[in-house]
Amino acid sequence: MRAVTAPEPGGIDALVIVDRPVPEPAAGEVLIRVTAAGVNRADLLQRQGFYDPPPGGSDILGLECSGDIVSVGEGVTDLQPGAHVCALLTGGGYAEYVSVPVGQVATVPQGVSLTEAAGLMEVASTVWSNVFMMGKVQHGETLLVHGGGSGIGTMAIQIAKAFGAKVVVTVGSAEKAQFCTELGADLVINYREQDFAEVMTEAGIQADVILDIIGAKYLAANVSVLATAGRLVIIGMQGGIKAELNLAALLSKRAAVMATSLRARPVGEKAAIVSQMVAQVWPLIADGTVRPIIHATLPLEDVRQAHQALEESSHIGKVLLTL
Repeated sequence: MRAVTAPEPGGIDALVIVDRPVPEPAAGEVLIRVTAAGVNRADLLQRQGFYDPPPGGSDILGLECSGDIVSVGEGVTDLQPGAHVCALLTGGGYAEYVSVPVGQVATVPQGVSLTEAAGLMEVASTVWSNVFMMGKVQHGETLLVHGGGSGIGTMAIQIAKAFGAKVVVTVGSAEKAQFCTELGADLVINYREQDFAEVMTEAGIQADVILDIIGAKYLAANVSVLATAGRLVIIGMQGGIKAELNLAALLSKRAAVMATSLRARPVGEKAAIVSQMVAQVWPLIADGTVRPIIHATLPLEDVRQAHQALEESSHIGKVLLTL
C-alpha cells in the first residue's frame, strides 16, 4: 500500500511516499481502507523530528482518517466490514489502510460526507477533551481560543457556542477574522495588529477557560486575562517551551494552568474521550449546528503542498489528503 513517511527529519522535501504491507487488525482493532486523512500541525512536528510517535506507534504520518472498515480483529462486534467510519489515530493515517483500536472509531455522522469526516476526529476530540472535560467550560462562561482560524479553532467556536459559551478568538488575518465572526465568535482579535490582553482588559472581558496553542510566549498574557477560578489549558508550544509564571497572579485568581496532549494517552483514555465526544457533538453535526470546515482537499501525492499550507498558516479550517 502507499503511505507517507519522513525517514529523515527536515522540511517538506523530507516527505516521501513509500510502499508498505497492509496491516492486519489485532484483537480489538479494525482495519480501515482510508478515503481521506486529516493534516494536523503535529504531523509537521513529526516530520521535523520534534514529535516522535509513541513507543510501538507507526512512523507513517497522520492522526485521523475516514474510510470503510474492511476487516475486524478478534472481539470486535459493534462495527462490521462495510461501515463508513472516521478514526482518531496514534499514527498511520497517510496510507491506503490503517489498523486502529475500535474505541477510537466512530461511524460518520449524518450530514457529513466520507471525505469531510476525515477532518473531524482529531479536532473534535481535542476540543471536547480540553475545553469541556478538562476546562469544564459552562453555559455563560467565556472561552478564549488562540488560533481561531485553525481546524481546532473553528471547531472550538462552534461547539462552545452550541453549549452557550461566549467565545473570544485570536487570528492572524482579516480574512480569518471575518470567517470566525461569521462562524459565531463574539470577539475576534487580530494579533498582528492588536495585543489580545490589552483589548480584552479594555473591554472588561476575562476568560473562564483558555485553549492555548502558543505556550511560553503567551503565558503571562493568558494569566492576566484569566477570570477568578479560570482554567488555562495549554495544548501547543508554537511560541516556545519555557516562560516565567507569576504565581502571585495565579494565586490571586485561584486559577489553574494545565497542559495536555492526546496522542500518547492510553487506548482506554482515548476511547473514553471519543465516546463522550461522539455522544455530545455528533447530534450537533447531524442537525447542522456544527460542521467541519475544510480549507482544501488534496491527493496524497500533494502531501508536501498540504504541509506547506499549514506552515504558512494560510488555511482556514482543515486540510485533507485523499487516497
